[in-house]
Amino acid sequence: MISSTNKEIATKWFDAFNTHDLEKLLSLYHQTAKHYSPKLKIRLPETQGLICGKDALRHWWQDAFDRIPSLYYEVIKLTADDHQVFMEYIRHADGDEDLMVGEVLEIENGLIVFSRVYHG
Repeated sequence: MISSTNKEIATKWFDAFNTHDLEKLLSLYHQTAKHYSPKLKIRLPETQGLICGKDALRHWWQDAFDRIPSLYYEVIKLTADDHQVFMEYIRHADGDEDLMVGEVLEIENGLIVFSRVYHG
């Protein structure tokens, strides 16, 4: 069942992110994957919120892990179908207010091809 496989990918995503295992996290993405985040608009305005490819993803997340060593996501809910997973989670970081986040992972052939983050 593809939806359970996609939910498993999301679970692996959280495991990799929360242990700050960059290589494990990147292994879940297609080489040409795209990622959209409002935080990208703030930190890297020239991106207009969108980065493309594993090299850009590597730079983005390594920077986050270096700047915010306490960064941790608490899973609230995962909802999957045959092509995507909607993830609801709380972003925790020492010194920051907790932030509710929604994120969609679009998945093709077992790899994330596009991810979009939603938060206030």
